Amino acid sequence: MSQAASTTHEDIPHRGLITIAIMLATIMQVLDTTIANVALPSMTGDLGASRDTITWVLTSYIVAAAIMTPVTGWLSDRLGPRELFLTTIVGFTVTSMACGLSWNLEIMVVFRLLQGLFGAAIVPMSQTFLLNINPRERHGQAMALWGAGIMVGPIIGPTLGGWLTEVLNWRWVFFINLPVGILAFLGSAAYLPRVPRRVRGFDFFGFAMLSLGVGALQLMLDRGGEVDWFSSPEIWIELGLALTGFWVFTIHLLTNKDTFIDPTIFRDRNFVTGLVFIFVVGIILLASLALLPPMLSNLFGHSTILTGLVMAPRGVGTMISMLIVGRLVRLVDARVLVVTGLLLTGWSLHIMTGFTPQMDDHLIIWSGVIQGLGLGLVFVPLSTVAFATLPPHHRTDAASLFSLVRNIGSSIGISIVTVALSHNLQVNHAELSTAISPFNPALTSTLPAARAGDPTMLSILDGLVNRQALMIAYVDDFYLMMLITLAAIPLALFLRKPDSTPANAPAAAHAE
Repeated sequence: MSQAASTTHEDIPHRGLITIAIMLATIMQVLDTTIANVALPSMTGDLGASRDTITWVLTSYIVAAAIMTPVTGWLSDRLGPRELFLTTIVGFTVTSMACGLSWNLEIMVVFRLLQGLFGAAIVPMSQTFLLNINPRERHGQAMALWGAGIMVGPIIGPTLGGWLTEVLNWRWVFFINLPVGILAFLGSAAYLPRVPRRVRGFDFFGFAMLSLGVGALQLMLDRGGEVDWFSSPEIWIELGLALTGFWVFTIHLLTNKDTFIDPTIFRDRNFVTGLVFIFVVGIILLASLALLPPMLSNLFGHSTILTGLVMAPRGVGTMISMLIVGRLVRLVDARVLVVTGLLLTGWSLHIMTGFTPQMDDHLIIWSGVIQGLGLGLVFVPLSTVAFATLPPHHRTDAASLFSLVRNIGSSIGISIVTVALSHNLQVNHAELSTAISPFNPALTSTLPAARAGDPTMLSILDGLVNRQALMIAYVDDFYLMMLITLAAIPLALFLRKPDSTPANAPAAAHAE
């Protein structure tokens, strides 16, 4: 039975306190996807790890969370939504403390795996709770608040992680979760309503196949850059396992009745279109975050703190957009808001294709604000419309798939821009180097020392070529992301107005 079926929206007391507790847990979990990145160099020595093996601190968390996300709906029915949410908060907080106390890499990886397993359900459960405790007309505002935590968290994560590492040490990247986790647990335990459990069998074979596909795909995307992609047998093995897992799971889903994900969920056009859109949003959101900090550090010489300050207005733009669109979504067609948001995002990426090593930070800040506004306009109406025509008893399963697809999109986006950056850097360097020749009169007349083969001058020239080649490679990535964004606009035609369908009928009609 769904929560909406057992409790009317008017009967839910302390809705504001429930929302605060839910969002504290959500922000805590989302921050941990990026907050540890900048602390990796500091961890290397303390944990006795190498530069190659320390990345397992990130990989273990990502893979564990990806595998456990799809099973959130079954766990929620089996244990109860309230009980599952409280368990995940406690488990995530305890394993965070254990990560901060780790004394070698092996122990750290084990605790990061457990942290990912516990944290996987927090985001989809928080989305489900916010939809269930709010009436239909307030879903836009609820998704605006939820989306602010989801999208701003990764932006401030690296800055907060860098500050904690510099001022204290890397262990505080994990210890910071303790007070947040305690507050989230106390608020949730005190105010979340109890919901009767729903008896539901577990499709172990389907879960195993989906876990194989998701886990192998995440490993491939995370490890590809380190092992030179398809020149490594490891990547081919992981690709084969991923394709096998997804293929067998798809056949199993279509040919069996008792699966842990109800296949009827994919008959909802809004939800399926929403999955495609959130995949694109995942690519744009975290791919940009993966590109900008190293660009600001390597090309502009910014410190971690200054990088965070330059990127902060992007988060401010996102929050402003979400606060506005949370009210607009009731008045304006969601499709118009989504298209407007994609156009703004595309415009910001077009601005970013004009970056040069000689510019100041104003253009970076301005483009970030526009991109934040655009992503906010896309995320909120999309999160609202995708669930608007789904029966309430499907919400938890749908929210887990929504989070899973967004995370996979983020991983694929980061991999794409990283590979493109490396490839374009080599191509650009080779092309620019052709002009550095003693037979180039413009060069020899301007820099006679280079013609004479002066090592210092040649070193300076090589540095300039590297700098320009890297900047062009970043610009090429921004251009690619702009094309991906604009290509997603026609998908808005597949979205339907929620009011035009009766799918969001009273929950009691769907309760089992």
